[in-house]
Amino acid sequence: MSRFLPLLLALIITACSEGDAKQQKKDDKAAPPALTVSVIQVAPREVPVAFEAVGRTEGSREVQIRSRVAGILEKQLYTEGDRVNAGDTLFQIERAPFEIDLQQQRAVLAQEKARHALAKQDAERLKGLADRRAISQREADQAASALQQSAAAVQLAQARVRQSELNLSYTTVEAPIEGVTGRAMQSIGSLVAPNGDSAFLTTLTRTDPVWVRFALSEAEFARLRARETSAPEVKLEMADGSTYAETGQLNFAASTVDANLGTVQMRAAFPNANLKVLPGQYVRVQVIAGTQQAIVVPQGAVQQNEGGRFVWLLTDDGKAAPRNIRAGSWVGKDWVVLDGLKPGDKVITDNLVRLRPGVAVQVKPAA
Repeated sequence: MSRFLPLLLALIITACSEGDAKQQKKDDKAAPPALTVSVIQVAPREVPVAFEAVGRTEGSREVQIRSRVAGILEKQLYTEGDRVNAGDTLFQIERAPFEIDLQQQRAVLAQEKARHALAKQDAERLKGLADRRAISQREADQAASALQQSAAAVQLAQARVRQSELNLSYTTVEAPIEGVTGRAMQSIGSLVAPNGDSAFLTTLTRTDPVWVRFALSEAEFARLRARETSAPEVKLEMADGSTYAETGQLNFAASTVDANLGTVQMRAAFPNANLKVLPGQYVRVQVIAGTQQAIVVPQGAVQQNEGGRFVWLLTDDGKAAPRNIRAGSWVGKDWVVLDGLKPGDKVITDNLVRLRPGVAVQVKPAA
């Protein structure tokens, strides 16, 4: 009997150990360990009222440079892409034909002036003779009419001289505004004419200030007008994610809503002295119209599913629960929450992938 006692005790101990292990596994299945998460307690703070849109830049003035006379293009006096001042010469068209025409018209004018002087003398002499009844009144009237016709011929010759001078001036193609030149559309030696495709020589764009066109939805535009802000600030975010250093101002808002898109066209002007913004770029526009009190959460805490955007909250019993929200604009790395949260709510900000409704969570201790 004494020999079987140790064996019996060993069997009893093994059975107890296996029972304890099974009980531990049941406990583990029943209560998984709590997830460790970071939590912020939200509260209203002052944030800018911002409206965001995608815009496209353009020159504040864009001019097509065209030939106004027909002739051979002799010179190109600018480098494509350079900035030029108003009045700088861009192209030179052959001058000789227009100089010859001007000389001819001036000669015609001189002839007409000489004829006018002679007609004036004849009219004065015949008028005196008619007054003394030495000649008939008809002859005096004819001399007066010839004088008037001569005066009209002088005016016509003067107009033709002016036209010739104007055509000669058009052979020098000057920049009408200050701006950046475009690609030359005609080669040196080409025959250009004012009526036709050859008239288009180049483009000139004023880039300082630069304009940005964008559109706001009808609801956003209504909110912007309701803010009663005299001069909303406009900021730009470039394609590489950087923020443009200069602040712009709105200088146009359409008076109608686009029936197809439900948007209102707007435009803002930005200083651009160093040509950091090129016409034709796509940029992100942010219109800031004052400030407001609002709840914000980190962008990383906001998720989205088929029901819309939502965040995870820490409930009073230490569990995770989803909460649908209505998000507004971004403020730096935070997202403005327009609806769905109230002051004091505890929003979970990390370990979001592992969260499920009702999962127990444990808050990380503060660093």
